[in-house]
Amino acid sequence: MNTKKIEEGQELVRQAEKSLKVGLLKWRPDYDVAADEYTKAATAFRIAKSYEQSKECLIKAIECHKNNRSWFHAAKCYEQIILILKENNKLLEIEENVNKACNLYQQHGSPEAAATALDKAAKIVEQNHPELALTFYKHALEVVMLDDSTRHAAEYACKISRILVKLHRYEEAADAIRREIGLNQQTESYGQIGRLAVALVLVQLARGDFVAAEKAFKEWGNCCDSEEVQTLELLLQAFDDEDPDSAKRALSAPFIRHMDVEYSILARDIPLPHGLSTAPKANVIKDAALSYSSPKTETEEGSTDPVVPNEDEEEDEGLC
Repeated sequence: MNTKKIEEGQELVRQAEKSLKVGLLKWRPDYDVAADEYTKAATAFRIAKSYEQSKECLIKAIECHKNNRSWFHAAKCYEQIILILKENNKLLEIEENVNKACNLYQQHGSPEAAATALDKAAKIVEQNHPELALTFYKHALEVVMLDDSTRHAAEYACKISRILVKLHRYEEAADAIRREIGLNQQTESYGQIGRLAVALVLVQLARGDFVAAEKAFKEWGNCCDSEEVQTLELLLQAFDDEDPDSAKRALSAPFIRHMDVEYSILARDIPLPHGLSTAPKANVIKDAALSYSSPKTETEEGSTDPVVPNEDEEEDEGLC
């Protein structure tokens, strides 16, 4: 622990507390100065890795900003607390602080800043807590939709779709992709719609719903380029014919491998069709002769025809 930085932080805290005192000639606390001193103290404590003291200073700075009705600066302090929680590996505490920051940004009239704060928080927790990241991205989408920012909404919708695929929640992922397609229609991003059509077909096949996959291709396939169209036609035909080899070749197409990581992994893990089962061939011995069977035995065992007497035998019987 850096002793020099700890002492520097403590001195800054004293200066902040002094700014908040009132007297005969000072009737109102100086919240601007106090907030600034508390913020500097928090930075000093953070460098010294005294995270709890740093967090306490930021909370006091937030209170000063709120008393001054400086909602934007108060939200910035909450973002600094999130960084401290990241360094201290207390990721689950991020949700409360990012929601407070988002509310303050919206109160200030900065919806883009609110969505950006949620996006940053989602990236911090996504690897260890994808469900929590999904919540943040959904909240960010709601915020930008209120601001009618379609382009930003499409970006957050894309992140939502990818996380749902990563979590194997394919039914929700299909709905999210369709919503993403609708947002891209508004911005006339037809190339992106073509790629999303491929993603939707893959998700529907992962669900085991071939009919829905075929319907998605018929509905949005006109936005795909020639390579995408050929690959999807081959893929759907392979599933229709229950041809696992052709399906595997289609899923190994270069442009599918170079899609977002979640979709390329999905293509790798899609269950292939089983194909038609064929009866096993009988073992045949080469140059083998037919097995011998006695004619008498065949007559005794299998023949039901009446026995016709010989003419010589009839004559002998007559002589007798």
